[in-house]
Amino acid sequence: MKRKGSEFADLSVAMITPFRDGSVDYDALRRQVEFQVDAGTKCLCPVGTTGESPTLSHEEHEKVISEVVQTAAGRSKVMAGTGSNSTAEALRLTRWAAKEGADAALVVAPYYNKPTQEGFYQHYKQVAEAVQIPICVYNIPGRAAKNIEPETICRLAEVDNITMVKEATGQLDQASHILAATDLTVLSGDDSLTLPLMSIGGEGVISVVGNIIPQDMIQLVHAHQQSDINRAIQWHHKLFPLCRDMLGLATNPIPIKIAMKMLGRDSGDLRLPMTPLDSAGESKLQQTLTGYGLL
Repeated sequence: MKRKGSEFADLSVAMITPFRDGSVDYDALRRQVEFQVDAGTKCLCPVGTTGESPTLSHEEHEKVISEVVQTAAGRSKVMAGTGSNSTAEALRLTRWAAKEGADAALVVAPYYNKPTQEGFYQHYKQVAEAVQIPICVYNIPGRAAKNIEPETICRLAEVDNITMVKEATGQLDQASHILAATDLTVLSGDDSLTLPLMSIGGEGVISVVGNIIPQDMIQLVHAHQQSDINRAIQWHHKLFPLCRDMLGLATNPIPIKIAMKMLGRDSGDLRLPMTPLDSAGESKLQQTLTGYGLL
C-alpha cells in the first residue's frame, strides 16, 4: 500500500542548532546543511528537540527555518519543527515555515499542559487546515508528558495533509496499530529502533545520530528497503552503541553536541538549562566514538 507521506521515506536528520558565544551560529548552520546535502540525506529537520527549539526566541526559530530552506535550495527536503504547547503559536510557526518554502512541518505534541485526546485532535486539525504543506505528528510522551493514543492518530489520518507520524513512544504495538489502521507514513523517532520499526512497515527515521554519520544511517535504511535483511541487521548492530549513547548518556541534544565538538564539527555550546556532559560522560562518549572508528 502506498502511504501518504511516502516521499519522506528514508533518512531525515534532526539537526542541531549551533551556538557560539550565546548566539545562533548561522555560518555553522549553513555548513551543517551542506554536510547533509553532500551525504545524500533525504530531509532536514531543523528546530525540533535536537535543535533546542525551547530556548530559541521566536525570531531565531523563524530565521533558522529560513536559513535551512534557503541553503538546502531544494537539494534536500526540509521538514521544519513548528510545534508548541500553544495552538496559536504552532499555527504561526507552521504558517511561517510554509511561507518560507519548507516541504513539511514537524509538529510536536503539545507539552506540559497535557491536553485530552480531543484537545490533541483539535490542535493538529487546526494547524493542518491552516496550511497546505504536509504535517508530521511528533508523538513523544517522554517529552510531552502524555501519549497521543493510536485511536486519536487514526482520526487525524483522515485530515488530508496530516501524512506522517514521528513515532517516539518506544512502543512497537502502537506503531503497528497506526500502520495497520491508517495510510500514514511512520518514521522512527528513536535511532536504535529504526530497523525494528521498519520491519513492521515504518519507512525511515528522523535521526539524531545522523548529524555525524548520515551515510551509515542511509546504509541501514537502504539495506532494509532492498530486502537485504542480513546487511540491515549488521548495520543495526554496528550503529547501536552510538545510537544508545546519543540518547542515553544525557538528555538530547547534550551528547550529540559534545560528539560533534569532539569531531571538530561544532562548538558544543548549549543553552541553559542544558549543560555539558560531566567528565565520566565525556570519557564514555569518547570511548564509543573511538570504538565506532570516528576518533
